[in-house]
Amino acid sequence: MKKYLVEFIGTFFLVFTIGMTVIAPGAGAMAPLAIGSVLAVMIFAGGHVSGGHFNPAVTLGVWLRGKCDTGDVVPYMGSQAAGALVAALAVKALKTGLVTKAATIGGAMTPEILPALLAEFVFTFALVWVVLNVATARGTAGNSFYGFAIGFTVLSGAYAVGGVSGGVFNPAVAIGVCTLGVIAWGSFWIYLVANFAGAFAAALAYKTVNGAD
Repeated sequence: MKKYLVEFIGTFFLVFTIGMTVIAPGAGAMAPLAIGSVLAVMIFAGGHVSGGHFNPAVTLGVWLRGKCDTGDVVPYMGSQAAGALVAALAVKALKTGLVTKAATIGGAMTPEILPALLAEFVFTFALVWVVLNVATARGTAGNSFYGFAIGFTVLSGAYAVGGVSGGVFNPAVAIGVCTLGVIAWGSFWIYLVANFAGAFAAALAYKTVNGAD
């Protein structure tokens, strides 16, 4: 079950980033960088648990190679399909079901509440999930890539949802950008709620996968 959760999470973020950066308004020419980066960081974060497939074709190939148990093939593919479906629904909510273009009032960004809450929650979850897995997990102890993985999670998030919420993912950064007048103080609470909720959910997911570690 732990491996399947990792496959769900990794595939979700891959498809979510694809949708958010490719469908207008997206990241333009930077979309491939964001997509490749999020795939890399999700492999860094989950590879030690599930192998980091995030792709039914990869699962098939690894199984034929003899490095994936037969009993895991269908659950892996099911988890990947579920992650892709949930991600697609989240993208549709942000791209078509909700107003995604943040307004700029007096030089300060004022994001729409529901899109910003969802965007900040999703990528704060990604950020904390990656931090916990690459910087605190026994399975990745002593690695030399944790800085890259954490930094490029933020890069992917900035391209994917920066136009929705500002791409903050950090209450301390929220204080800074509000003080600088980049984001209106009236929106500050969005970052507190979404960022702490995302961190809480990521910690629960990490503990589900890794136990006490």
